[in-house]
Amino acid sequence: MNDVLLELWRGRTLESVHRGRYAVVARGRAIARKGDIDAPTYFRSAAKPFQAIAVVETGAAREFRLAAAELAVACGSHHGEAHHVRAVRSILRRAGLRPEQLRCGAHAPYSTRALLALVRSGRKPSALHNNCSGKHAAMLAAARCLGAPLETYLARDHPLQRRIAATIARYGGVPASSLRVGIDGCSAPTPAAPLVAIARAFSRLAEPDVDGAARHVLEAMTGHPEMVGHPCEELMRAAPGRIVGKIGAEGTYGAAVLGHGLGIAVKVADGSSRPLLPVVVGLLLRFGRWTDGERAALGSLARTEWTNRAGLLVGRMRVALD
Repeated sequence: MNDVLLELWRGRTLESVHRGRYAVVARGRAIARKGDIDAPTYFRSAAKPFQAIAVVETGAAREFRLAAAELAVACGSHHGEAHHVRAVRSILRRAGLRPEQLRCGAHAPYSTRALLALVRSGRKPSALHNNCSGKHAAMLAAARCLGAPLETYLARDHPLQRRIAATIARYGGVPASSLRVGIDGCSAPTPAAPLVAIARAFSRLAEPDVDGAARHVLEAMTGHPEMVGHPCEELMRAAPGRIVGKIGAEGTYGAAVLGHGLGIAVKVADGSSRPLLPVVVGLLLRFGRWTDGERAALGSLARTEWTNRAGLLVGRMRVALD
C-alpha cells in the first residue's frame, strides 16, 4: 500500500525512512502515482477549502459580508496569532454569534509569540485560538444563513454537513454515499475517500473555468496566505496566485496549480509532516510549469540538507519520486 517517499541519511548511513503514497491528477486523469491511490484517506484539514466552498454556496459570505481575509481564515489551520483571532471574532460578530457557540474546543496557540503573549496577559486559551476556529465560525454563520440549528452544526445529519459532504463528493468525483466519515480533532465530521479522489478534488479547483464559489475561496486563500497557516503560506507565496495548498493532520496534503487543472494529494503513512513539503514541492516542480523565479522559490522550500541546531550539516534528505 505504501512506498518510500523520503529517506534521511546521516553521513553515509540511512537513518530514517518515511513511506506513503501520492496521486497527481491533471484535468481529472491520474498522470502519476505511488502506492495504493485507491486506499481510503482522510482529508482532515485538507478539506477546508471545500468546506468553505459549501459555506459560500449557502449565501453566508454574501449575507454577512465576510471579508476575504475572514474567508481565508475559514480555510486555514491558523496559529492563534492576534490577526487570526480578530478575523474569527469578526466572522462571529458579523453573523450575530458568540465565541461560546464554537464547538471546536480550546488549545494553546501554535505560535510561540502568541502563546507568550497569552501567558503574559494571564489569560487562558479559548476556542478562538483553536487552529480550526475559522472553519467553525464560518460553519456557524452558514447554519444561521440556512435557518438550521446552531447547537448541532457538527452533527453528520445537519443540513450544512450534508451540503459539505455533497460538495466534497462533487469535487472528488465520487458518490457522497461512498465517503467514510470520522470525527476530526476539532470535532467536525471529516471525510475519507480514495487518495486519487482528493487529488481530483484539488485538480477541479485548478480548472480555468472553476465556478464562482470556488473562485471566491481561491482568491481569498491566495490573497491572504498569512491567514491559512504554515507551511501553506510559504508554498503559496512561492508562486503568488498560482498555487493553493492545504495541509491536513496525520501527514496529508492537497495542492492545486491554478488554471492548469493540476491537483496533488500526498499521504504519509506514519502521519509525519516532515516529508510533505519536500514531496509536494518535488511533484509541483516535476509536473507544473514555472518561471525561473518561481522554480527557485519553490526549490528553497524543499531543502535536502539536514542541519543541527548549531548549523552543522549532519545529513541529507532524499525524496523518492517515481
